[in-house]
Amino acid sequence: MISACASVPAGEAQTAVPFEVLDGLFDHSRPDDLGLETLSNAETVTIFSPGDGDNAFNHGVVLMPFKGRLYAQWQTSARDEDAPDTHVVYSSSDDGRNWSDPVVLAPAWEEGIRTSGGWWSDGRTLVGYINVWPDPGDGPKGGYTEYKTSRNGLEWSESRRVLAADGSPVEGIFEQDPHDLPDGRIISAFHMQPGLIVSPWFTDDPLGVTGWQKGALPNLPHDNPGISREIEPSWYRRGDGAVVMVFRDQQASFRKLAAVSNDRGLTWSRPVLTAMPDARTKQSAGNLPDGTAYLVGNPVSNRNRFPLVVTLSSDGWLFDRAFLLRAGGANLPPLRYPGKYKRPGYSYAKCVLWAGGLYVAYATNKEDVQLTRVPVAEILTNWR
Repeated sequence: MISACASVPAGEAQTAVPFEVLDGLFDHSRPDDLGLETLSNAETVTIFSPGDGDNAFNHGVVLMPFKGRLYAQWQTSARDEDAPDTHVVYSSSDDGRNWSDPVVLAPAWEEGIRTSGGWWSDGRTLVGYINVWPDPGDGPKGGYTEYKTSRNGLEWSESRRVLAADGSPVEGIFEQDPHDLPDGRIISAFHMQPGLIVSPWFTDDPLGVTGWQKGALPNLPHDNPGISREIEPSWYRRGDGAVVMVFRDQQASFRKLAAVSNDRGLTWSRPVLTAMPDARTKQSAGNLPDGTAYLVGNPVSNRNRFPLVVTLSSDGWLFDRAFLLRAGGANLPPLRYPGKYKRPGYSYAKCVLWAGGLYVAYATNKEDVQLTRVPVAEILTNWR
């Protein structure tokens, strides 16, 4: 039996649901692990763990392979989320297990804050995106995206603005999860000014810093005019070649929204509620080398960001397999330091494929910067 999409609010036209979820896949009577198994060769690594005197708030972890090393970027502050001292740091590793001490990518800013925007690379140059949030005063919250480039992961250019196809700066906050199509087109999303109204964007610039064009997405109505109902998306390719973008739902349905593009990101269907449970948080979607679609996040119908789960679909239409990365309950480390908006859980998972593994990065309790690696061969052998 397949779970059906719940009804949409009155007055909203129903669009075909982009994917389904196997009924009973998650056992919600077991909130710590949803009744799921772990893979025997899964390995969890700590990239950074604060001690007394270190920055105790760490969040928004994103990974990127570059010239034989794996890079991790995140935002950090002494105590609180989005505090005035918030800035962006990064670390690197040649084996995914042993990590360098974090160094500053974008320092704290007196006129607002800078947060993690993630990475891109064309193989020769590493791009670090930085989301810039000027102090909004009495206006709506919003911002724009800058980037720095490096040829060696050590020395960085000055910050520049990300540019649209007409040469103007993109007035939006970049989502941390860009992917490319087989033909090289990069698709991601910006949360546009004024406020934070999400829109898919795409570029054919291999470096991902110029030529961005806005896709047409009919946003759903939302009670708050300063933010769209759909936020913080990621995407995967379906077996029929369509691009499926999956969103966090700010309407607190505790399920994912999704939309589809059949023209390489130019136009998108109206987002609809799916049957995928969600703790109202970011997720990471993508495809394994054989085309298997994955969706990583916290598939629970409440605000608990645990457990952390990988859900799989061979064709992108039916997600019918899942395995556990990190469990809740006694397996979840306790919070060690107080701070605004801190909570127990594994937050804002983001994934990359590297060295034969699916690497899933996240912040544990918004304190520890961690990743869990699962060999792709084991996923495909045990979870086909």
